[in-house]
Amino acid sequence: MLITNIAHGWTGDAEGTRLAGAIRVEGGIITAMGELAPQPDEEVLDARGCVVTPGLVNTHHHLFQSALKGLAINDPLDLWLEQVPYTYWPALDEEALRISARIGLAELALTGATTVCDHHYVFSDRYDYDPAEVLFEEAARFGLRFVLARGGMARGRDFGPRVPAAPVESVSRFLDGVAQAATRWHDASPLAMTRVACAPTTPNFNFPPEALPEIAQEARRLGLRLHAHLSENTAYAAQTLREFGKRPVPWLAGLDWLGPDVWFAHLVDLTPDEVALLAESGTAMAHCPQANARLGSGIAPAPALHQAGGTVSLAVDGAGANEAADMGAALYSAFALHRAAHGVGATTAGTVLHWATMGGATALGLPAIGELAIGKAADITLFDLDPPRNLGLHDPGLAPMVTGAARVRHSMVAGRLILRDGQLPGLDLARLAEDAARTTHRLARCVVPEPV
Repeated sequence: MLITNIAHGWTGDAEGTRLAGAIRVEGGIITAMGELAPQPDEEVLDARGCVVTPGLVNTHHHLFQSALKGLAINDPLDLWLEQVPYTYWPALDEEALRISARIGLAELALTGATTVCDHHYVFSDRYDYDPAEVLFEEAARFGLRFVLARGGMARGRDFGPRVPAAPVESVSRFLDGVAQAATRWHDASPLAMTRVACAPTTPNFNFPPEALPEIAQEARRLGLRLHAHLSENTAYAAQTLREFGKRPVPWLAGLDWLGPDVWFAHLVDLTPDEVALLAESGTAMAHCPQANARLGSGIAPAPALHQAGGTVSLAVDGAGANEAADMGAALYSAFALHRAAHGVGATTAGTVLHWATMGGATALGLPAIGELAIGKAADITLFDLDPPRNLGLHDPGLAPMVTGAARVRHSMVAGRLILRDGQLPGLDLARLAEDAARTTHRLARCVVPEPV
């Protein structure tokens, strides 16, 4: 395939390098870039009227929440946790998870994502299905690269008798679950379509501290990366200071939980010393600007980590705390929120795109993706400039990052089109809307709030 007539392209690098001309794709790899003429029998994809970028990488999600939108809309994180994931998890049967995953993956693919990491932490003996299998199957039908951050908890948060007990596992059973998932789906090759990471839900709340070095050691023995929620609001630091005498990042540093094979979601509440420690150790951030704003948790110091030489990636987080698994909205949120808080010099459109591409590839340990360069995987997104919101832009190349929404004309993974002319092949959106309405209605009937 030859992608031609590129007038507005970005490589995805930290310098915000632009590109123009054409991109040749052979065997799922970018083999040439520049002024290129079509070869005999070569399929041509016209990029006229598009912004061409690397496929976007979403480094933290909870697909099971896609049918739990708009709940606890005015509550902060702890109350939201009580009323949404901790309350609804027993009602999450196989059909509900499958439809929820399908909703979220469709949203992501339609807004530019080509790689998705889902942090799924609800594994229970009450389920008669394997959530990991459902998630991998649904990602495969969309043709997306998929990383399962296999979560879990040895102890749950106590929200009182009205809230179902959390689906806990022993440490050994959690590690067995991670190992089993890795045996089935983890591909260590640079061009992997499926990966598994070891992802305790929240280390300071959900596991005894003495288990954390063992978990890290076992994950590294299996060749898996480590992932978890951390410092999502100020309660995390208060808890670790109270119980362990340290803030979260230095506390985990002493438990072998920092390094270039580790990335944490959120990291809203960080001191300058913690930012420096993350940067020095190579530990990455999955920046979730929309969800953190919706929950009133704050704004993560992503620009500070970036400026310190650390790795920042972009994520939409679960739709139960965000309502839109939209990578275009995530790009704009990251672009706008930091400027609102710290002035126009806080970040640039090119930097935010870098977080969503090369930053994500680095966080997930997938160096073959995230950049438009010869030898890299042909994971490429062509954003459509036709919508009225993009008209009048003096620099149309800024559109995916600064207009607040993204519409994709074409998108490919490993050189195979997963979205053509704005359509997802094989997906009946009308049918999905019906399935979503039925699933949401059924979940609402399963959980009837007690009167206060």
